[in-house]
Amino acid sequence: MPAYLIIQSRISDPEPMSAYREAVMPLIERYNGKHIVKGVTAETLEGTSADGRLNILEFPSLEVLRAFWNSPEYVKIKQLRHGAAEFDAWAVPGIE
Repeated sequence: MPAYLIIQSRISDPEPMSAYREAVMPLIERYNGKHIVKGVTAETLEGTSADGRLNILEFPSLEVLRAFWNSPEYVKIKQLRHGAAEFDAWAVPGIE
């Protein structure tokens, strides 16, 4: 069953974020992840508005998503965005 990584980001320093994106994309692909929504602003139809840009990535399963998120490679890559952006991240199971 697919799983989705939903990320809301608020970028304060674009330069380090560029290095983060360059480093993370090959790792996402290695875990068979793919963007289905990339860096957009959500249109609020009801409730509290989103605060930042949204990315949604699809992975083959929650197990693969967690393996990506907790991998030693990603732990190192995450450091590139520290101080450059705030992230909120959610793992969501899909449906078959």
